[in-house]
Amino acid sequence: MPKYEAVIGLETHIQLNTKSKIFCGCKADSWGDPPNTNICPVCTGLPGVLPVLNRVVVEKAVLLAAAMHADSIQSLSYFARKNYFYPDLPKGYQISQYDEPLARDGTFNLPMPDGSSRQVKITKLHIEEDAGKTVYQSGSRLIDFNRCGVPLVEMVTDPDLRSADEAAQYLIRLRQLLRWLGISEGDMEKGQLRCDANVSIRPAGSEVLNTKTEIKNVNSIENVRTAIQVEIERQIREVEAGGIIESWTLNWDDDSGTLRKMRVKETEADYRYFREPDLLPIRLGEAWRDDILANLPELPLERRVRFVDQYGLPLYDAEILTEERSLSEYFEQAVSTYSGEPKVVSNWLMNDVLRMIRELGVKAGELRLQPAHLVEIIHLVEGKRITTNTGKALLDRVEESGRSPAEIVEEEGLAQVSDEDTLRALVSETLEKNPEQVATYQAGKTTVIGWFVGQVMRETRGKANPQVVQAILEELLSDR
Repeated sequence: MPKYEAVIGLETHIQLNTKSKIFCGCKADSWGDPPNTNICPVCTGLPGVLPVLNRVVVEKAVLLAAAMHADSIQSLSYFARKNYFYPDLPKGYQISQYDEPLARDGTFNLPMPDGSSRQVKITKLHIEEDAGKTVYQSGSRLIDFNRCGVPLVEMVTDPDLRSADEAAQYLIRLRQLLRWLGISEGDMEKGQLRCDANVSIRPAGSEVLNTKTEIKNVNSIENVRTAIQVEIERQIREVEAGGIIESWTLNWDDDSGTLRKMRVKETEADYRYFREPDLLPIRLGEAWRDDILANLPELPLERRVRFVDQYGLPLYDAEILTEERSLSEYFEQAVSTYSGEPKVVSNWLMNDVLRMIRELGVKAGELRLQPAHLVEIIHLVEGKRITTNTGKALLDRVEESGRSPAEIVEEEGLAQVSDEDTLRALVSETLEKNPEQVATYQAGKTTVIGWFVGQVMRETRGKANPQVVQAILEELLSDR
């Protein structure tokens, strides 16, 4: 049993994929745009302007709260001013939520790679505006306000995670959920999902919450894992050397793989919260709430369980097929028109269609190869009209052209050759041309028959029925 255990809580900032910012009409997604080109008097905090709440921000946040099984999605929540002074915060305060957030008391069931699971509690979920971005360049500090006012959901967990691996798994599952709901792309490199980790240690088995440090500015899930592990090991060394852990905010340096002290960690009192006077409270009436929740889809973990129960899939298949929502929907559409076992469709999807998806860099729902096309190809293979290899090649041909598989098979003469007289003539010709291999077979090395099958398949450009070819070969070779 380890001498110490880690106690980890995560604060995640999720950039919602709305068209406009949270309190103004400026474009929200500025990735790749020149600095300070998507700004206006509202998001740059000029005197005399008033914010106007973007309704879609609330709707996307409510969807996430419901997906996180929040016990309390508030019918009435308030905005607050969070006061602090950074160069990239033009108003000198951030419009956020504090004592009356949008939702509280959620639960995220976190399956682990080893088959275990951990239940992570969500303390609160609230919406707020983003700050700008400070860039250090050639000894100067440059400010880009494009990100000011971009809508965020901040979600705070209880200190329920116990290792760097668990923290990384939480972020992997959260990113999957965000994409599944269609509310954020969750790309950490683009700042669409940002994570601050609160880390402390304690003797294994203890229930005490000791002094924590906060890790900021981590731009990938793998770096979150590494940074937390580095900090756990540092705290253990510090305690064992007789030192004490101080409440610091730490900056992760990706280049050196080290943590550096930024400042003493702020407390809530430092922010001097008070109610935002320029915004009305959010009144989430029953009708509006019901309209939002009508768009809540079946969640990935629930769908994974159903795929095992309803379709008899192995857990591994169900896990792969529910990694992305449109892939799971593609599978179900295909199964609904396929006459055989769902596992057959799963095999084609995982072995061949997923390869195509990764090569093209698209989602399953964006393929020209429709679920009906896939089922048609499977039926052509099972009906022995085409070979398996032809079927696999046909996937790409359909994706390139958008034409139906049967049309391509007919026009390009791809149908499998199963006529016994035709194949017998080809086999006889192959044997006559290769007497040395015939002698090898007759000497007892029967595995050479696979070589003969390959020659006939090459002669027919892969269209010969390999089972019929092998049966004829065995017959003719035994007669010699």
